[in-house]
Amino acid sequence: MSENSKSRKLRCLEDLRRRILTQELEPGEYLDETEISEAYEISRPPLRELLRQLAGEGYVVLHENRGAQVAPMTHKTLRNFFVAAPMIYAAVTKLAAEHATPAQIMRLKDAQLLFRAAIRDGDAADRALANERFHAIIGEMADNEFLLPSLRRLLIDHTRIGMTFYSPRNPRTAEQRDLAADQHDQFIALIEAGDAEAAANLAIAHWELSRAEIESFVTPASIDIPLGPAPASQAT
Repeated sequence: MSENSKSRKLRCLEDLRRRILTQELEPGEYLDETEISEAYEISRPPLRELLRQLAGEGYVVLHENRGAQVAPMTHKTLRNFFVAAPMIYAAVTKLAAEHATPAQIMRLKDAQLLFRAAIRDGDAADRALANERFHAIIGEMADNEFLLPSLRRLLIDHTRIGMTFYSPRNPRTAEQRDLAADQHDQFIALIEAGDAEAAANLAIAHWELSRAEIESFVTPASIDIPLGPAPASQAT
């Protein structure tokens, strides 16, 4: 394969990942191989190799006779996402603090600069992608072949959920955004210090912040109804 072909193939791979993460390609959507092949000027065989790679990473699902489908986000997958997220994030971050190299820590610091810039610019897609990159680097630091695939799959849906609910103009989440950025700085400090237990605890706190942010978008601001039983004084 020529260098030109390799470059087009890599561009296609990276672009498809980005388009799926930002929901430009929506969950459950089937990919048009002819359209993609023409757009990126690559033939069907290397395109199908890319789709198999994306399937292995969790971005798409391959169906016989129907082709590649962007990984759906169903009630079951979202439920499992919320169950698995705190466990995986904590385990990965703990291992990252134990195994991170100086070069990886420098890359994490660079990713944090991009994350803060995206928040400052109010760009939802750049923010989501920068956050995904930050946590993906932590996954690389963990250096665990069993946890990394789970983290990658988790980050796909976490990023897509963020694109669904995030609005830079919503004042209700300004404080959460600032706190999330500050927690990223704390991740860097704890990982650099090799404090595995504190890093794992921070991962749980960071997840709780993210969960609260998602809930703040799915609950309309005008509705103030307790989710539990009504107080006895209000019972009829």
